[in-house]
Amino acid sequence: MANTFQKAVYMASTALTLSLVSYSAHAGYAPLPNLTNLNFQSYTGITPKGSFSDVDPVGWTGGTGLIFIDSSTLPNAQAASSVYLTTYGNPVGSYSGNYVEADGNPSFESGFNYLVTGLTAGTKYTLSFYQGASEQTGFGFNNYVGRVTPTTNQWIVSLGTEGLTLDGGGPVNALYGPTDTYSDSDPTASIKASPLMTICYQCTVGWNYVTMTLTADATTDLLSFLAYGDDGSTVNLPPIAFLAGINSPAGLGAIPEPASMGLFAVGLLGLGGIARRQRKNRSHSG
Repeated sequence: MANTFQKAVYMASTALTLSLVSYSAHAGYAPLPNLTNLNFQSYTGITPKGSFSDVDPVGWTGGTGLIFIDSSTLPNAQAASSVYLTTYGNPVGSYSGNYVEADGNPSFESGFNYLVTGLTAGTKYTLSFYQGASEQTGFGFNNYVGRVTPTTNQWIVSLGTEGLTLDGGGPVNALYGPTDTYSDSDPTASIKASPLMTICYQCTVGWNYVTMTLTADATTDLLSFLAYGDDGSTVNLPPIAFLAGINSPAGLGAIPEPASMGLFAVGLLGLGGIARRQRKNRSHSG
């Protein structure tokens, strides 16, 4: 009887431990080190809402063209306020604070960068952030194909000794028309694209938590972001990308993967059954 009881305890606790290990493993590698001002709260220029260079967030460079720093707490400083660049909605969800608003049309923007130190070349690091999307008011009708159609947007992210640049002269997209391409002049830079966001006509996509793995190729690299809408379309629709909370933990909506959750439940149920058996045995012995 004792051996059976000990075996049950072992199996339940093992299931619980494995579920926690599985969830921890899902968190990935160590986050990129030595990053500050990841929510764009610190700046040396004007108060948001304003262009990226006018607000001048501490530690960040680049960001020319139609890229802005917005605030989620001041109504006249939000993306959907009457202050240019105005969108159909504000990103909502588990993040609050300042955020980037970037035109996804390559004709009107550039990448922006953060110098990351303390890296180990060849080491993989986890990068996390929140992304959202909307469309600029008065736009969104795709005149190229003559009908209302959803736009798309995503963030291109690179980690290398050089930042992301736009090259021009991309292929003609069957849906969105002429495009622009991007590259990083560092041939060994790690380049990733965030999950594609589809924005219905005059709609807004709320905050979504994104994680990706980037490999450092030097002890000091540039972390570079570029909004890339409609596969780089230069037709002026345009989709707008939002970025916030770089390297921040997931919000309250984050849960372990389904497999981990199932294993976690097995462990909890097993330990619960053991506890009930112990109480029952004590009541009988009394």
